[in-house]
Amino acid sequence: MKVGFDATPLLGPRTGIGTYTERLVEALARIGPTDLELVATPFSRRGTDSLGDRLPPHIRVAGRRLPARLLRSLWTRTAWPPVEVLSGPVDVFHGTNFVSPPTRRARAVVTIHDLAYLHLPDTVHSWSLAYRELVPAALSRGASVCAVSETMASAIVEAYALPAERVYVTPLGVDESWYAVRQLDAPDRLALPKEYVVAVGTLEPRKNLRVLLDAYRLGLARRADVPPLVLVGAQGWGEALDTSGLPEPLLVRTGHLPLPVLQQVVAGAALLAFPSRYEGFGLPPLEALAAGTPVIAADLAVTREVLGDQARFADPDSAEAVLEALLRSLVSPAGTRDSRRERARTFTWERCGQATLQAYRGA
Repeated sequence: MKVGFDATPLLGPRTGIGTYTERLVEALARIGPTDLELVATPFSRRGTDSLGDRLPPHIRVAGRRLPARLLRSLWTRTAWPPVEVLSGPVDVFHGTNFVSPPTRRARAVVTIHDLAYLHLPDTVHSWSLAYRELVPAALSRGASVCAVSETMASAIVEAYALPAERVYVTPLGVDESWYAVRQLDAPDRLALPKEYVVAVGTLEPRKNLRVLLDAYRLGLARRADVPPLVLVGAQGWGEALDTSGLPEPLLVRTGHLPLPVLQQVVAGAALLAFPSRYEGFGLPPLEALAAGTPVIAADLAVTREVLGDQARFADPDSAEAVLEALLRSLVSPAGTRDSRRERARTFTWERCGQATLQAYRGA
């Protein structure tokens, strides 16, 4: 079986979908049958020269590349070019990031990570709003779907009136390195305090950091004993965060961090806060559990599915509720270090890879 896959998420700084694509491909290379051939197909002309260095050995990088904007524009309006123009002949093509191109003969599989572009369009970049046309077009051509959680699978079936057998649940995993990480020795360049709360994610509206900052302002007004807040993540889009009323020692912004440093920052935190308004899975809090770090998370169906009873949950629309969960967790966190790690170990990239292989075979 020859499978082409969208390697565009592997270009540039690693995001959540980039991590998914990278770890999935590594898992498929490890566990896949001997007759599985993977072909990396970037939908871009920029930044692709070093793509082969980021892939496991023996994965071929397709040679023909076209500009991303041109491809999206064409695929929104037409069924040309078929993906085989870019990937060469394949049996299955896996759109790893919402976009499943038209094909000549290949069967299509597409990963739909969430439905924010439908349900919360004000929280996604205008670039993502094209999914409102691209996703239904792919489904009308018969694409099978990978959903990253049971919650998301049910939402996709309902939103697009799909038969359940076309949707495969392929939960994300945690890299083994998260279990071996040691806490950071507070390097001077990060200027981290001895005790802190950390929030991880691209700075954008859906991550709902506004309510977390409001909770901190509320805590200051009440003279609550809250540790400084460390925000880790690249600047995304949308309005700049309003940090007024929060003195500089109480708020540290690190920007994007390399994975080894990020892991140490998370492992050294008193807890990780994840107040996101909407998620398809939510990888940062699961990775925090793997590092043994306590978690407070938005009370969403998917965070309860993934984190179980190993996190405290709060209404993501209420600064009061977030502050209460934060203060309670600092004194009495959910679970223990061992039980948090045990929960995280139920999610592996091998499991994601096996489920994805089932989607390829089904397609």
